[in-house]
Amino acid sequence: MKKIGTIYMIGIKGVGMTMLAQFLAAAGNKVIGSDVSETFLTDAVLKKSGIRVKTPFAVSNIPAKIDLVIYSSAFKAENNVELKYLETKKNKDKKVPIICYAQALGELFNSYKGVAVCGSHGKTTTTAWLAYVLSKAGKEPKALIGSRVPQLGGSALNGKSKLLVAEVDEYQNKLKYFQPVGVLLNNIDYDHPDFFKDEKAYNQVFIDFVKKIPASGFLIIDGYDKKSVAAAKHSRGQVISYGLAAKEMAWTKVTVNYQARNVRVRGAYQYFLLNNLGEFKIKLWGEHNIKNALAVIAAARKLGVSLANIKKYLAQFKGTARRGQVLGKYKGAIIIDDYAHHPTEIKATLEGISAYWPKKNIRVIFHPHTFTRTKALFSDFVTSFSRAHELTILDIYGSAREKKGGTSSQILVKAIKAENKKRKLKQRVENLKDIKAATSYLKKTAEAGEVIVLMGAGDVFRVADNLFIKK
Repeated sequence: MKKIGTIYMIGIKGVGMTMLAQFLAAAGNKVIGSDVSETFLTDAVLKKSGIRVKTPFAVSNIPAKIDLVIYSSAFKAENNVELKYLETKKNKDKKVPIICYAQALGELFNSYKGVAVCGSHGKTTTTAWLAYVLSKAGKEPKALIGSRVPQLGGSALNGKSKLLVAEVDEYQNKLKYFQPVGVLLNNIDYDHPDFFKDEKAYNQVFIDFVKKIPASGFLIIDGYDKKSVAAAKHSRGQVISYGLAAKEMAWTKVTVNYQARNVRVRGAYQYFLLNNLGEFKIKLWGEHNIKNALAVIAAARKLGVSLANIKKYLAQFKGTARRGQVLGKYKGAIIIDDYAHHPTEIKATLEGISAYWPKKNIRVIFHPHTFTRTKALFSDFVTSFSRAHELTILDIYGSAREKKGGTSSQILVKAIKAENKKRKLKQRVENLKDIKAATSYLKKTAEAGEVIVLMGAGDVFRVADNLFIKK
C-alpha cells in the first residue's frame, strides 16, 4: 500500500477516497480515478494533487495496466459498470487485486504507527487539528482526514515519520480493518441505523476496536461520556481521559486527567483553563470544540509535543471544510456551512453559534440525511433546533443506499411545530423541496446581520454556491 504502481480508484470523489488518493499519489503511485460528472468539493483537491478523474463511469475509463483497484463502498457490481466488468471471470484471470476503500485504508494504516481518531461526532475536526499541531511542531506525521483542511493544503499529509494519524469510521464496521497503536475515542452516540440494528450493536464495534489496543498503546476518551468510559474498560493500553467541567457535573465523583473550566468567549477566540497547565485559546466556537481541543492536547502531549507548542498551534488552527465553515456574506448575512446531521451535532453547532453571535438572528436550512436516520432518531430531531430563530427543512437526502422509507420532512416539520407550540417557542418552521427552492427563498429573504446555517451531510452547501454565483 505504500508504493505499488498504478492504482485505479472507482468513486474517487468521495471525501474518504480523495483523502486516500491524495496520500497514495504523494507516496509516488500513479493514481487514476473515476466518478460521476457532477462537481464535488473534492474536485479541487484532486486537481491540485495532479490526479486524473474520468467521468462518467464507463468500462472505457479503465486503464490497460493496473496494479490495484480500490472502490468506494457506495458502489458494487450491481450499480457500477466498471466494477461489474472488473469482477468478470475474464478480468479476474489478470490477477489484479480489487479491494474496498476501508480495506485499503486499513492495510495502509496498519503498515505504520497508527493513531486512530474515531467516535460518533468530531472525528474530522479532531484528526485535522491533531495532524496540524503535530506537523507544525516538527513531528512530520502522515495523516488521513475526512475533509479538506485549507491549512494543510488538502485532506492528507505524507510526512517522513512512521506516525500516521487517521480518521476512521464505524459505519459498516470499517473499524475491523484497523490495528491501532493509539485511539482517540471522542464519544459514542447511536447512529447509522441502516446498518446497526440497535444501540447495543453500535456500541459493540467500539468495544471490539478498543480491545485491539496493545498494552504498550493508549486510549484517549471523554471521561464524562458514559459509553466511552464503559468501552475503555476493555483497553489493555493506558487510558487518558479529558472533560469539560459543567455545573451539572459538580456532584460527580468522576475525575479526568485533563479538565477544562472557566470557558469564555473573548473576541475571535474561546478561552479556557486546563488543570495546572494554564490558559488555552482556540479559534473554533462551541463547547464541542473545547472537547475536541482537549483530545488533541492529550494526544499531542502523549506523542511528545511540548506544552508551549501545543498552546501555540492549537490556537492557530482554523478548522476544516464543512465543519462550521464561514463561507462569506450574502446581502450582509453570514453564511455558514456545517456537516451536522445527527441531533447531538445539531444542538452542539447551534449552541456554539448562538454563544458566538448572541444578538444575531439565526436561520437554518437543514437537509436531513437518510430516511433511516431521520426515522430512528425522529424524537431527538424534533427538539434539536430550538436555538434557531427560523428553520427550513428540505426533503430528505436519501443517499445511494436508499430512496424512500418510513418518514418524511413534512412529517418532521409538523412534529416540530407541535413541539414548539407545547413549549411556547416562537420559531418559523417550513418545508421546501430542494436546493433550488432554498436558494430562491434566501435570495428573496436574506438580510444583513443574520447568520444563515446550511446544515447537513448531503449537498446543502450548493445553496451557497448558487448564492455566490456572479452574474
